[in-house]
Amino acid sequence: MPGDNLTRVEAQKRKALVAVSNYDITLDLTTGEETFRSTTVVTFTATAGASTFIDAITRSVHSVTLNGKSLDLGVADGVRIQLDGLAQNNVLTVVADAEYTNTGEGLHRFVDPVDGEIYLYSQFEVPDSRRVFAVFEQPDLKATFTFTVIAPAYWQVVSNSPTPDPLVDGDTATWRFAPTPILSSYVTALVAGPYAVIRSELTSRDGRTIPLGLFSRKSLSQYVDDEYIFEKTRQGFAYFEEKFDYAYPFEKYDQLFVPEFNAGAMENAGAITFTESYVFRSKVTDAVKERRVVTILHELAHMWFGDLVTMKWWNDLWLNESFAEWASTIAVAEATEWTEAWTTFQAMEKSWAYRQDQLPSTHPVVATINDLEDVQVNFDGITYAKGGSVLKQLVAWVGIDAFFAGVAAYFKKHANGNTELSDLLVELENTSGRELTEWSKLWLETAGVNTLRPEIETDDSGTITTFAVLQSAAADYPTIRPHRLAIGFYDIDSDSAEGKLSRSHRVEIDVHDERTNVPELVGLHKPALVLLNDDDLAYAKIRLDEDSLAIATEQLRNIENPLARSIVWGSLWDATRDAEIKASDYVGLVLANIATETESTTLRTTLSQLGLVAKQYVTPVKRQSTLQLVGDSLWQLAQAAEAGSDSQFQFVKFFAHLASTDSHFTALQGLRDGSTTLDGLDIDTDLRWEILEGLALGNKITASDIDQALAADNTANGQQAAARARATFPTVESKEAAFSSLVDSDKLSNTIVRATTIGYQHTNEPSALASVMDRYFDNLTGLWKSRSYAIAETLAVGLYPAPLANAELRDATRSWLEANPEVPALRRLVSENLAGVERALRVQERDAE
Repeated sequence: MPGDNLTRVEAQKRKALVAVSNYDITLDLTTGEETFRSTTVVTFTATAGASTFIDAITRSVHSVTLNGKSLDLGVADGVRIQLDGLAQNNVLTVVADAEYTNTGEGLHRFVDPVDGEIYLYSQFEVPDSRRVFAVFEQPDLKATFTFTVIAPAYWQVVSNSPTPDPLVDGDTATWRFAPTPILSSYVTALVAGPYAVIRSELTSRDGRTIPLGLFSRKSLSQYVDDEYIFEKTRQGFAYFEEKFDYAYPFEKYDQLFVPEFNAGAMENAGAITFTESYVFRSKVTDAVKERRVVTILHELAHMWFGDLVTMKWWNDLWLNESFAEWASTIAVAEATEWTEAWTTFQAMEKSWAYRQDQLPSTHPVVATINDLEDVQVNFDGITYAKGGSVLKQLVAWVGIDAFFAGVAAYFKKHANGNTELSDLLVELENTSGRELTEWSKLWLETAGVNTLRPEIETDDSGTITTFAVLQSAAADYPTIRPHRLAIGFYDIDSDSAEGKLSRSHRVEIDVHDERTNVPELVGLHKPALVLLNDDDLAYAKIRLDEDSLAIATEQLRNIENPLARSIVWGSLWDATRDAEIKASDYVGLVLANIATETESTTLRTTLSQLGLVAKQYVTPVKRQSTLQLVGDSLWQLAQAAEAGSDSQFQFVKFFAHLASTDSHFTALQGLRDGSTTLDGLDIDTDLRWEILEGLALGNKITASDIDQALAADNTANGQQAAARARATFPTVESKEAAFSSLVDSDKLSNTIVRATTIGYQHTNEPSALASVMDRYFDNLTGLWKSRSYAIAETLAVGLYPAPLANAELRDATRSWLEANPEVPALRRLVSENLAGVERALRVQERDAE
């Protein structure tokens, strides 16, 4: 019998045989610390006489009954249950013990170190509802789900349907939920434990009262800013119900902050789970505050796009996630106070997309998904960020009103069903009059990112005589695409004392070919700065002409419009990654222009890129001097920044992360012990941990200092921060100990694993990682086979000694790939690791010229 990697062919065959009506699922959560009892009754029809299988990852199966007949337990192998001789109408009952996890997959169990309370939550996307109940685990076999849960009587129990009054029997209670609407199994949910709850409500456009709930662990509940979260939720509801012309499709809307979550959030119908990092116990950057709002509205958009209407198979995962990315960004920009959300999208999402699209693993937006392993690795920058960017391009192509009208028609036609991309394009063609088959082929069925450059000729007076947009493509992905884009002219504002660069002219055009002439700009005076893709409508890497590059390098900080400024930041970053601009020059450019950046995400993204350049992109002989320059500059910027500002906060955080000299560590120690202060800066719990990690980076503290800090903050956050700090010590011994703690045991939880890998890669002394390089490759295949996907992926990427960024690591990685052709999903991750090293070596070589 095949293993747990369901293929698309298997799913198609099963869909042809089976249609599911209802799952009646009883979960007894009182049976122990490792397992729970799962009883599933499935009502379904099938082709009479056919054979198929149902998915069920179990520790043990107690009974399997099909149409009243007990089956031999040999039909169950712990992953699947074979079903032979099906009738036209079938009832299957499976009684099994399923396992709790500590990996964030299936039903995750967490014990709060603060008070010892137990918290559970489910995470089922992609294929993990089968870890909790027997299920036909594929998105196009939708059904209704009736959950019954037995749990301690004092717990909160939440699922997709409204929580019923429990039947209490002593210390335990039973909750029997009403059947859900028709759903795919991956968006069903169960959250249980002594969660603190805050309730509110809103009125839907169809007049219904929609109950709202916010849930968090008791030890975190004091930090939940419920009024703000409810306000953003109401704004999102009003926006989406109007634009989608379709009332919210479920009965209630609970938002649950759950411990040790692997992602930002998950769109379970009516029961959204969020990472606890969105409960702010300490000060966070404005970038994180804004990202939380985007995430809230991203999951809300999924209630329509993904939950009400669901993809047939995972090849359209991109459409599900890309739509939510685009929809949440436009909603945040138009319905909340975060009006520069498109600037944030450009700085963060698009930079992720461009990076992913230049990896050897890049793929068309509509990817080939042969099996579950394919889809697991496809939660990437193409699926989310490029897809969202391409949808923004599509909106510009068809027009915003036509786009929303087409989406509304799509929801009405396909409610409760499963669809493919073509179903959406049909509606958009009807509302826009645009033919989209060719557009889809060029944008969605081919990989790679184009580069756009201006070609400008002027006469002696500076008047433009020729203006063209040149489009090129990578050799491996030669597609030339249609782009709807704007071109902006920016001139120095003579009325501005600061010499602001303001837009003086804009034209919007279609670019189709390798060369597109723009006669509308001929006869105009060439401005100080010419910006292709102004307003960021298109998806393409942008280059500046020579004069504009000089102005941008000197006066980037003076570009008045935040989105235009972000586009220029992105252009210069791309050029650095492509070795067109020296890495050392990029460092100077950032340090000269970053002080007055107003957009928090632009600041955060640029400083992160600055750190990568200083540690891996400058030629190795300049690394220490560059790190010293960056650290010195960040400390000066922090001291000069406005008291209490987001900029001051970010400069301090990145200073701690990039500290490298005795004077840097002395400053950090002063912040830690209070002998050095900055007006407006509070050294709160989480910032104190970041400073401690910075001191560990310089080997200026001991393990006992971390132990003392953990004793003062023995929380989930504290444990993760302590794991990071221990792995950050720059010695060979500490790096080997961190490696061994993850490889030699599988007992650590997902968040401790992730925190340890972050500290392991946090180093100014990459040579300390050389001793674990061989161990990494020796253990890689075994880890991939023995660990769950979430953990295996974290280890494959997080234990790779990327900071080495040298020829030895490149060659060792190539050798492993040559010797291991049989593990496609793992090879993809390793090939991406290799691509990072190869790019670093190219940029180092350019920097050394």
